[in-house]
Amino acid sequence: MRNFSWQYFTMTGDVDAYLLYKQITDPNVEDSADEEDSEDESVVQ
Repeated sequence: MRNFSWQYFTMTGDVDAYLLYKQITDPNVEDSADEEDSEDESVVQ
């Protein structure tokens, strides 16, 4: 999966593929989009 996401990124330049590659290679990296969503929900409520 790691090689596929890297190859897909190099061929297309898709940022999501790069983020997937980074998440696979370093599992300690948290997805900041999830944190931002939870912060937005707490403000709306």
